[in-house]
Amino acid sequence: MKKNILITLIFLCSIKITFAETYKVKTLEDFKSIAEKLVAGDKVIIQNGNYTNWFIELNNKGTAEKPIIIMAETNGQVVFSGDVERTIFKITGNFIYLQGINFKTCVLKKAEKSTGVLIELNGTSNCKVSHCNFESNVVKSQFMPLVVISGNGELNKIDSCNFTSNVDNQDVQIKVTKESFPLNTKIIHNSFSFKNKVSWKNGNGGECVQVGQDPVLLGNQTPKTFVSENTFTACNGENEVISNKSSGNSYTKNHFKNNDGELVMRGGHDCIISDNSFEGGTGGIRINGTGHLVTNNKITGIKTAIRLMYGMAKGKTKTGFYISASNCKITNNTISNADTGILVGDSKNADWTGKFDVKKYPSPVLQNVQPFDNEIYGNHFKNVKIEILKQ
Repeated sequence: MKKNILITLIFLCSIKITFAETYKVKTLEDFKSIAEKLVAGDKVIIQNGNYTNWFIELNNKGTAEKPIIIMAETNGQVVFSGDVERTIFKITGNFIYLQGINFKTCVLKKAEKSTGVLIELNGTSNCKVSHCNFESNVVKSQFMPLVVISGNGELNKIDSCNFTSNVDNQDVQIKVTKESFPLNTKIIHNSFSFKNKVSWKNGNGGECVQVGQDPVLLGNQTPKTFVSENTFTACNGENEVISNKSSGNSYTKNHFKNNDGELVMRGGHDCIISDNSFEGGTGGIRINGTGHLVTNNKITGIKTAIRLMYGMAKGKTKTGFYISASNCKITNNTISNADTGILVGDSKNADWTGKFDVKKYPSPVLQNVQPFDNEIYGNHFKNVKIEILKQ
């Protein structure tokens, strides 16, 4: 019996008992001093105030039951501003939640060996950014995002954040490369609003949500991003309010109001576009690629509600700067107060000579492959001059 008691005592002494801690920080030095110590269940409270010149990386590991929470003392009263040349919050761990932070009037720049980003989830799994505010931030180089999800992580979430009046930027970017991309990211319950036209000469780089960057060579990558229950109001940054450039993604239950732009399948295949509503503005849904399902959307007050585009090539294996819309199902959509409900065959014979790098993208330059094998049925039209136009 004495032997058993001794073994039990040795076992108990060998167990490292840890308890969740709550830390309050006021300076970057405060935060860095405790960053490496953070364990599952810990909470870091950033005290209310204005902050500049922050950059911190968190590679800690929380759990589903005990995430590590980084939060504002009071939602919206922890304000980051000023010049940003490095990532303010770079998260590379798991189950880390960032919440309640306000990023306002930040100026994002590229430095010699770094780029200004407000938040990056890099290679993370089960991390979440929630109830953060991004207002009147400006980028100084084209194609710079405020929030990036990158690397080979999964199940990350951008939830209940507000993006408003940001300038010349992309708001949320899902980074897709040949080597890596995050799986099953959720962008849900966010608000995007009052985004003016970008100042860049070619008019690109002002998306609210961009899923993939190279639709020509990497459009077949399948990050399976889920974009749902967001609102987009007066988002006029560029022609693509949402830019899909990869495969297997879902866009559901979003509301678009008075935007100068469209929900665009710029590249990629096999995406779901369902149960969205569009009210006013210049565009609804634009389709390139194969195998998309476009269903149960409600579109009103838009000149042309749904566009199926010509391409330079067809299918999933041919290289084309644009891929012709094919094998898509356009069904059970409700379209009202439009000139054209569904246009089959837009941008016919558009000539892209000199407009893209044919060495990088060995594609024909003429957009002359018409949409084909698409199923269009069961749609509902009200006060539409031409319900379905084929050209």
